[in-house]
Amino acid sequence: MNDLSIIILAAGKGTRMKSNTAKVLHPICGKPMLFHIIQESLKLTNDISVVLAHQAEQIKEKIENKFDNIKIIYQDLEKFPGTGGALKKYDSDNQKILILNGDMPLIQASDMKAFLSLDGDIVMSTITLTDPNGYGRVVIKDSYVQAIVEQKDANEKQLQIKTVNAGVYLISHKVLKEYIPKLDNNNSQKEYYLTDIIQMAKQDNLKITPIDVEEEKFKGVNSKYDLAHAEEIMSDRIKKYWMMQGVTMHLPKTIFIESDVVFESESTIESGVVIKGDTLISNSHIKANSVIENAIIKDSDVGPMARIRPQSYLEKTHIGNFVEVKKSNLTGVKAGHLSYLGDSIIDEGTNIGAGVITCNYDGIKKYQTIIGKNVFVGSDTQLVAPVKIEDDVIVGAGTTVTSKVVKSGVLAISRTPIKIVEGFYYKFFGR
Repeated sequence: MNDLSIIILAAGKGTRMKSNTAKVLHPICGKPMLFHIIQESLKLTNDISVVLAHQAEQIKEKIENKFDNIKIIYQDLEKFPGTGGALKKYDSDNQKILILNGDMPLIQASDMKAFLSLDGDIVMSTITLTDPNGYGRVVIKDSYVQAIVEQKDANEKQLQIKTVNAGVYLISHKVLKEYIPKLDNNNSQKEYYLTDIIQMAKQDNLKITPIDVEEEKFKGVNSKYDLAHAEEIMSDRIKKYWMMQGVTMHLPKTIFIESDVVFESESTIESGVVIKGDTLISNSHIKANSVIENAIIKDSDVGPMARIRPQSYLEKTHIGNFVEVKKSNLTGVKAGHLSYLGDSIIDEGTNIGAGVITCNYDGIKKYQTIIGKNVFVGSDTQLVAPVKIEDDVIVGAGTTVTSKVVKSGVLAISRTPIKIVEGFYYKFFGR
């Protein structure tokens, strides 16, 4: 879309969110809501601007850490408040300007593209509501917008209209450049309203074409309730997409999958699973109530009730219930239950018994545990890192391994001899 520019209005304070975090930075399915809009916009054009004011530097930094070549415009809220004021400093070389809102994370590129298929000096989004009470009404006649009437100014006939403004516009560069300088703030709120352009354009007999959109896709997020609802909608989209690609999900309403998660081949996800971050799951079975974050899992099964933490790589591996893996590379490993494997590299054929932990942290630094092939690590073993266990080793149950290296072919075992005190039970508790 070489003749299209997109500008995203994200300068508001978002006071109804009741949060110290800027509204557009609140996460939905793993990323700030603003990022969802930018990513969809990039599918149509590389000319994207974001208007900022409240917490502008913080938002700008996060945008620049994620995206390249996004233009930042600072709105002067003191001199030019309002949606019209947000465009006072904006200009573009392209012929079409699509104006979006930074709190509409559910809008998709296909929704934006629909605006481009319509003819008009202004294409204006509208929503038909069952109950439009509280909204300004959009008066449409002969397929064109005639006016936007605020509810308090509407007559009885206009109050029967169920069509309201959705707040997204496609405006020609010529129209925008002509009318933005003419906006004033002669209203009760002393703000510059973008909607005033509609009245100006109508007075000049320009074509204002309505486009009826789905409320769900153009939903604004103004509260924590709206945030939760938007995340639920996006989560359902994500799960539907992957199920259509062949992923099996049991009770998908109970499953949470973030937007950057990727599945390859055929996988199964059971109920209550949470999958977050840049995770890749290929041909694997994730069992009930497991949590996976920023990990790669291939040809493996995980859970139930297991936790795979960031920077973990599992291939051809069985991870059972209540096993936690962090920053570890496991290939062809079995860890059935109740173990912690952190900062480790474990090779194929190795079995990790119940209650095994890698003691990877000494209070100051973290150290690595390396375990070779065909190693049997008995239950309730502590591996005090840094440690390397070579191939073909048995570590006896209850052993604390403090050696830096355990050579191939050996049995490593350390146990305190059991002490038997005859009659102590009766002495302690009485007969």
